[in-house]
Amino acid sequence: MARELIISIYLFAFRNVFCFFKLWPQQRKTTFIVSFGQNVLFTVNELEKRTDEQIVILKTANCSMPFREKKSRKVLCFKAYAILDWFRSVYHLATSRYVFADNYFGVLSVSSFKKNVRCVQLWHAAGAIKKFGLKDRAIQARSLKAYRRFQKVYKRFDHVVVGSEKMADIFKESFGITEKEIVRTGIPRTDLFFYHAIVDYCRKGFIRDIPAIINKKVVFYAPTYRDDMSALLHLDVDQLYKQFSNDYILFIKLHPSLREGFINKYPDFMFDVAKYNTNELLLVTDVLITDYSSIPFEFSLLERPMIFYAFDLEEYEQQRGFWEDYETLVPGPIAKNTNEIIQLIRKNSFNLNEVRRFAEEWNTYSQGHSSKNIIDFLYF
Repeated sequence: MARELIISIYLFAFRNVFCFFKLWPQQRKTTFIVSFGQNVLFTVNELEKRTDEQIVILKTANCSMPFREKKSRKVLCFKAYAILDWFRSVYHLATSRYVFADNYFGVLSVSSFKKNVRCVQLWHAAGAIKKFGLKDRAIQARSLKAYRRFQKVYKRFDHVVVGSEKMADIFKESFGITEKEIVRTGIPRTDLFFYHAIVDYCRKGFIRDIPAIINKKVVFYAPTYRDDMSALLHLDVDQLYKQFSNDYILFIKLHPSLREGFINKYPDFMFDVAKYNTNELLLVTDVLITDYSSIPFEFSLLERPMIFYAFDLEEYEQQRGFWEDYETLVPGPIAKNTNEIIQLIRKNSFNLNEVRRFAEEWNTYSQGHSSKNIIDFLYF
């Protein structure tokens, strides 16, 4: 109840400020609301390369992508406590001709854009295992007022970018949209996997920071985010070190709340790579261990092994819900404990043909030119 009251007050204030700034003339300007950033980064780079569009990037509280300001690019802190930047952010949203969002943003429910404005959903993932949007079980448990707000946000999208027919169908269900909103350009962040020069450049950068990757393979443990941070606690690093420290190193991304006071017993084996871009980490990863994350959809383009460490499969499925049967969907073996992970790696129990099929199914339109395709579609 208190949460809904706070949201209502905030949106009331936002709506009034937005309507005031809407009286200002529209400009040749594109504004991005960002919580993840990787799709936005590739889209912005292509937009800057091919147009003279003024670009504004509104970084929300969850955005860790280090966007730099340029002559044609403003970067603002879109948080309520950053008052001056917040007012500037609302002004830019109200006076832009294009607005991109890479996630759900409640302010869109009260952003009555001018008629010629095009609002684009540049979703942060190429695929989905767990349900989201209107099909998210957590949302279905919210109040009717909240549910209607979610619907208003999703109805605000003129275009929703997809990389496959599978994802197009999921968005139609999740957002309650129709075929006319679907844009089949591919997912911008996947362009990285097709640029061989960038792949080599990224690898050299990691070698400078972590020389161990020259002679050892990289296992990257990248579970989906959990409120209780329990995923890392279920991985027996002691066992992994004993079995694989001669041939492998382990990459993990420690959440800030875990990093403080965390003692790494194996600094020559386990590395906290939280400061690095996830896509760049995937380029140097030999074996990915994940669970319900969307990372496999992009990683599959590299045609490398994956292990799905679903130690809480039944519980998680009951809480969130999956789009398909988990065991049928994932392109790799499922492990329920660390010992099973060890056996899978030791026996090389991977079917890369299954990974290739998965990549083709979920990245149909992501062929290395997705950023270009989006700019062509919208601006030319």
